[in-house]
Amino acid sequence: QVQLVESGGGLVQPGGSLRLTCAASTTILRAYAMGWYRQAPGKQRELVASTTNDGITVYADSVKGRFTISRDNAKITVALQMNSLKPEDTAVYYCNARLGITVYWGQGTQVTVSS
Repeated sequence: QVQLVESGGGLVQPGGSLRLTCAASTTILRAYAMGWYRQAPGKQRELVASTTNDGITVYADSVKGRFTISRDNAKITVALQMNSLKPEDTAVYYCNARLGITVYWGQGTQVTVSS
């Protein structure tokens, strides 16, 4: 059974930093694109950042220059370093693994940016 387990969410003040990590339960996901999505209350889930297995990255315009996605293919983990956090970054963040039409999701981790 494929599992994605996120960690690292929490409460942070505006301008602060958090690092999210997602660990996969199987090396099958080594070939998958992996990334992070987020969903704020009352809003649709949106892509934050993603990376292919050969390192091609994509970022949402709203996080460019502040967030960095990285991947460890040996450990099958993907991390999201979030700097200069803003209140509008508050959301549940979900890890995602995708290959063609096959998609897996983590359970989500809450990130709250508030003073």
